[in-house]
Amino acid sequence: MADRTAKAAENIDGMFYCDESCIDCGACRGTAPEFFMDGGGHSYVGKQPISESDVALCHEALNGCPVGAIGDDGE
Repeated sequence: MADRTAKAAENIDGMFYCDESCIDCGACRGTAPEFFMDGGGHSYVGKQPISESDVALCHEALNGCPVGAIGDDGE
């Protein structure tokens, strides 16, 4: 489970974020490349989803994260 107190600094404000436990596997970027960005050793959220289908895609990335580094703070 992601730790909201350990968010990567590059995350933009919003419901989704990556925390410092990210191992840079790239799974989230492969699943939702419009929202998850390469931070050079970790991923971060560079764009927040707006539509329901985009939110579902980000949840797919969250559920596929092997270390639980993606969080969802809701709206």
